[in-house]
Amino acid sequence: MVIVDALTNNVNRTASEVRAAFGKNGGNMGVSGSVAYMFDATAVFALEGKTADDVLELLMEADVEVRDIMEEEETVIVYAEPDQFHAVQEAFKSAGITEFSVAELTMLAQNDVTLDPDAQAQFEKMIDALEDLEDVQQVYHNVDLGE
Repeated sequence: MVIVDALTNNVNRTASEVRAAFGKNGGNMGVSGSVAYMFDATAVFALEGKTADDVLELLMEADVEVRDIMEEEETVIVYAEPDQFHAVQEAFKSAGITEFSVAELTMLAQNDVTLDPDAQAQFEKMIDALEDLEDVQQVYHNVDLGE
């Protein structure tokens, strides 16, 4: 499943270009919002130099609620509701943390799928075609690319 986020001054042109990118690469375009229920809008922050416990304590002191805090190697990742983006950012700023590996609003897939190598190559080609379109801002998907 793929969500294409576009910003345009010509909806017909952009819809046609997106439909063509799907069609030429083995995909099908559904109606607006048809797969949105399979993704969760999420604020994501990733930072280095702290532990998950440090971050949890910092956010609790600032009285900021988040969905999850994970630690992967040297990086701590914080997942929060989209409307908490600014509150989380301000809590970090108050603690002197202003550098993030990631600080973004994104759409996270609820379930990832794995494709066979041929299908994955075609899928990656489709994603590249979509991302190359001028009006496309972001492409979200639920395929595990194994990166």
